[in-house]
Amino acid sequence: MKLNVGGVDKILRVVLGVVLIAATVMGALPVWGYIGVVPLVTGLVNFCPLYTVLGFSSRKS
Repeated sequence: MKLNVGGVDKILRVVLGVVLIAATVMGALPVWGYIGVVPLVTGLVNFCPLYTVLGFSSRKS
């Protein structure tokens, strides 16, 4: 597993994930808001499977 998420991308993913999950828990979003788990986890582990498929990386070499 080659790490491919870095820097600003990581921060944005974690923040977006937390915001979506929190909004769902508070009732501001329906159950689909739990999709925030995906950007949260990919940000925390620094790996995005979609980036691998697309051949993209936001991590500096």
